[in-house]
Amino acid sequence: MQTHRRLAKLFPRLAGGLRTEQRTFRYHVPMVRRFGFPPGIRVTSVFTDDRALKADPDYRAAKAGDDEAAAGVVSRLAMGLLDSAADLFPPDCIFVAPHASEAQGDNAIPQVLAAALGIFANGPVDYQIVQVTKVYHTGADPMERLNARPRFIGAVQYGARYVLVDDVTTMGGTLAELSNYIQAKGGSVQGVVVLVNASRSGVLQPGKKVVRILTERFGNEITEICGIATHALTADEANYLVGFRTTDELRNRKAAAAKETNRRLRSKGLLGIGRPEGLAAFDPRIAAHFRRALWRDHRRRRLQG
Repeated sequence: MQTHRRLAKLFPRLAGGLRTEQRTFRYHVPMVRRFGFPPGIRVTSVFTDDRALKADPDYRAAKAGDDEAAAGVVSRLAMGLLDSAADLFPPDCIFVAPHASEAQGDNAIPQVLAAALGIFANGPVDYQIVQVTKVYHTGADPMERLNARPRFIGAVQYGARYVLVDDVTTMGGTLAELSNYIQAKGGSVQGVVVLVNASRSGVLQPGKKVVRILTERFGNEITEICGIATHALTADEANYLVGFRTTDELRNRKAAAAKETNRRLRSKGLLGIGRPEGLAAFDPRIAAHFRRALWRDHRRRRLQG
């Protein structure tokens, strides 16, 4: 209980709130992911599925942005992890979690977990790097996740060592984008900590054989279509993409996934994709026919609505 109160004091509620009257999902293309997870980086986790997390009495409130509820979740589920934090990471490591600049209404668990790790490991916590796009990955299939990649901004300390923190990782895409951003700005990634590692492979780096197959089959097409260098894919992303036999098959599935995302977001009360062509292809010149089809569908839906 004392730990719970200690964590809760660190996270006063932010003033203001989300503008619910302007709930349009606008996707901004992030930088090309050219840096994969460094060799030897492992995921330190508590669970391999999210049942215990979702069963926590404060889970819903924490996911909705309640910092005190998030502190309760972390204190109940992650005490063993926190107690070992000082042994896992050197004291100069910086703990950083994907979080939005306007945190009200966003999942509060990752940031609270990062702060708790900083306390127990006696290390600093980063609040400068922020996620500027909300990607709505909940309920998304693998291609939808590859379509909607998060984008980050903020200062990275050159030469500093970072530990990436999140509540749940599935395909590893969000943490991979954060890792890429930090490395591109001169930092290094020391480790990854999550409450739940729901990855099918359980690892971050793709196998060398899978990378070789993708390179031989697609050349540079994955980078052009998805905005991710083949060697920078996560293990689960690479294992998913290796199931496609041709470039056309990959492009067609990507365009179909963009439409599925549009429908899924509309079912949640969002007004639709503000820039649907951004989901159809990383570079709009590559798939202009997909872009035109998506715009026709978008305009038809607006006229019918």
